[in-house]
Amino acid sequence: MPGLEIADVILAVIIGTLAAIVYSLRVLILLERRVASMEENIQKMTSRVLSDEEAVKRLVTKRRK
Repeated sequence: MPGLEIADVILAVIIGTLAAIVYSLRVLILLERRVASMEENIQKMTSRVLSDEEAVKRLVTKRRK
């Protein structure tokens, strides 16, 4: 009977480890989605700043002429 208890403990450890891996992957996916969203927002802000800079550049060149 003692051998069966050790097998149960080993099985519980293996199942616990697998559950921890699955949970870690879930958290990793959620973090990746957040980072992707932040990158998208940064790209939008960058394009807005670039368009504003181009507009200012056009205004400055018009005034010089």
